[in-house]
Amino acid sequence: MSNLRRLDLNLLLSLDALLAERNVTRAAERLSFSQPAVSIQLAKLRDFFGDPLLLPGPRGMRPTARAEALREPLRQALEALNGAIAPVKPFDPAEATHTWRIAATDYGESTIVLPALHGLRAAAPATRLAVVEMMPARIARQAEQGEIDLAFHTTAGSPLGLRRRTLFKERYVLVGRAGHPRLQRRPTPKQFCQLEHVIVSPDGGGFLGVTDEALARAGMARKVVLSVPHFLFVREAVAHTDLVAMLPARLVRDHRQLKVVDAPVDVPGYEMSMLWHERVHRDPAHQWLREFIAASV
Repeated sequence: MSNLRRLDLNLLLSLDALLAERNVTRAAERLSFSQPAVSIQLAKLRDFFGDPLLLPGPRGMRPTARAEALREPLRQALEALNGAIAPVKPFDPAEATHTWRIAATDYGESTIVLPALHGLRAAAPATRLAVVEMMPARIARQAEQGEIDLAFHTTAGSPLGLRRRTLFKERYVLVGRAGHPRLQRRPTPKQFCQLEHVIVSPDGGGFLGVTDEALARAGMARKVVLSVPHFLFVREAVAHTDLVAMLPARLVRDHRQLKVVDAPVDVPGYEMSMLWHERVHRDPAHQWLREFIAASV
């Protein structure tokens, strides 16, 4: 890099024109410079390279061996530099070959990724999508280092320092198997507490959640008999037993094996957000992906 610091990079554009035209006058016209200005630039180039570069010949100027060796590397370098500083091209999903990486829980997979998947494959058929395990404590670092492009997380508790867009608001409903004898109508608070419940504990092993906090404020407690780390297992467990669960409404809509009723206890819902890092905020491909997902949920 020390050599570049000693050279006005504009001189390389002039050298490229001189090597192509082999004539100072034509090179000046190509560069929209005056002939004296290009002659001065050629003198500076000769001094920098310690070589005449172009010598008088019978039909214009003849490049030296040093100039011939410079020609192709110089052309490639200028093309690469021009490409690097060129305006960003509009994103065309039909031609895209990106591999996107998204961090999501099984709930995010079902309620956000799955609704977008068919349309995404149709709109961008040559792209790939990797859904990786959600690790909330690592989201910010993964996004910063480019290990993930997006993450789906509740708005409350989202890592600081990331861009965020709210996708939807979610509410909890009481869920059991279709035909559950104690869910033919909305249970009373006392009946609700007597049912055997499954709870999702993302960290594993917990038997208390937001429902229990709401019950405790009313001086009540329910019977939690099963704690699991994944939402989809809960959905299957209640579909095939007499266990019940408080689950997000989007997770159980249009599920024929399940009976869904409003719970007799007021449990606060939550917002689901899409998160990404500032480094990709203005990237056309990333902008397209974000808009597509937001429109799909």
